[in-house]
Amino acid sequence: MEENTTRVEIADRTGHQTLNLTKAETMSRVEEGTGETWIFAGGKMLQPAQLAEADWSTVGTVQLVPGLAGG
Repeated sequence: MEENTTRVEIADRTGHQTLNLTKAETMSRVEEGTGETWIFAGGKMLQPAQLAEADWSTVGTVQLVPGLAGG
């Protein structure tokens, strides 16, 4: 049986990339992110635990972006 994948857009200081990843692959990217990574899915900001609990067959596009810091 094939694992569900979803579109994952990853932004960083060099640009961005779009991948089709499984939940495990996406969570690995979240954990290896440098500094704070903001996670968006379904137009909402999520915590890593919320993404881990999401139904991967309906989660839609996931966006991983560097967190913004105000100064």
